[in-house]
Amino acid sequence: MPTFLAIDLGATSGRSILGSLDGGCLQQRELTRFDNPIIEVNGRFFWDIFALYNEIIKALRLCVEQHIVLDSIGIDTWGVDFVCFGAEGLPLRNPRCYRDPYTDGAMERFFESVPREEVYRRTGIQFMNFNSLFQLAQQRYDDDSALRAAEKILFIPDALTYMLTGEAVCEQTILSTSQLMDPRTGDFDPMLLSALGLSADRFGRKVMPGTVVGHLSESVQQMTGMGSVPVVAVAGHDTASAVAAVPAQDEAFAYLSCGTWSLLGIESPRPVISQQTFDLNLTNEGGVFGTTRLLKNICGLWLLSRCQQEWTDAPADVRQLIAEAMQSPSCGTLLNPDDASFANPPSMLKAIENYCVATQQAVPQGYAQTTRCIFESLANRYREVLDMLRSVAPFEIRTLHVIGGGSLNEPLMQLTANATGLPVVAGPAECTAMGNMLMQAVAVGAVESHKHLRQVIARSVATKTYNPKK
Repeated sequence: MPTFLAIDLGATSGRSILGSLDGGCLQQRELTRFDNPIIEVNGRFFWDIFALYNEIIKALRLCVEQHIVLDSIGIDTWGVDFVCFGAEGLPLRNPRCYRDPYTDGAMERFFESVPREEVYRRTGIQFMNFNSLFQLAQQRYDDDSALRAAEKILFIPDALTYMLTGEAVCEQTILSTSQLMDPRTGDFDPMLLSALGLSADRFGRKVMPGTVVGHLSESVQQMTGMGSVPVVAVAGHDTASAVAAVPAQDEAFAYLSCGTWSLLGIESPRPVISQQTFDLNLTNEGGVFGTTRLLKNICGLWLLSRCQQEWTDAPADVRQLIAEAMQSPSCGTLLNPDDASFANPPSMLKAIENYCVATQQAVPQGYAQTTRCIFESLANRYREVLDMLRSVAPFEIRTLHVIGGGSLNEPLMQLTANATGLPVVAGPAECTAMGNMLMQAVAVGAVESHKHLRQVIARSVATKTYNPKK
């Protein structure tokens, strides 16, 4: 039985999960779980790359303690952020967090040199001010010392792989989130790099998901007691790994990766770049086996998690909170989760109140009604984005597959089915780790194709279907 270790790092927490292929099914169990907090220093926001590296080392040591023999290791993370490495092969500082408002206005400044329409034509990526393109542009404008001294610029999963192996690579799915890649070729767009004063050799060598990058370095082997285990470049972008694990029966589906972020899209054999997708601000990101993920980012359960940090009277048990929310009467208010005021406000409760006042809607009262308002608003936003996708999809969308932790939220799933008019197939919840492990299986030859991968997923998970109700 091949055994894999998936390191799955999200924007609020991380986990290490063991998986093995047994009889054509993927068995998995959680090894460790840990927080991944945003760190504020002097008004700037960072991720702690050293803490994340240390959590991987802890997981490897635990495998040794439990006499677990690994066939490979793979890492997936959120997109767009990156680490600058110096000539000694060490991080020059912790990476900036995409929620840092330092990129406010960076897009507009960049468009003075390269027009918005030209950037989209070249990349097919939706415009968000924290995309790597605009982070790099702003850091160059600020004459950032780390960027100026960087020998290598590596996206988060590639940075951690480099720290484990000494091999600097740039995996395609994580590169595709940057707004630096031409999705038709899968390579860096030279004109955009030139506008940043950068060249492709400042990044790692480009690899496709399912590639063995290298092996654990001698120092990591000594620290952990682990042998020379291969490290695989899986679909390094967590959404790409998650979408790889959709247990779809055919191609006529949309997917919703539901968590801190909600990512709603379709899987396409090629990029879809047109005036219509530009107007809708849809994005073309890399998928496994050469596919394209045509999607839109939606600010998801981030709203609820931030509210939970502020409430002092709400139940700590999320299931109880959800139950009370659905027993509460609806106030009828619909928020736009993607409104800029919800990105990273000092107080999410105050941001919701201000939005309601500005849009002349009722302000939800108390934690239960606010939670219900967030769920109804998300379901409504899913309907709006699904309608956008329907207008450009090369096929009829007949099913919505919901994956990720939000798929366990039964009221949200039913509200989504009601709003979209589609059957919602919920599960698996740990799809990102499953996609990670199955791309490791591809690398070691245990999974042969995209179709084979989906067959393994379908045999390995249980799903629940929610049909629309009026």
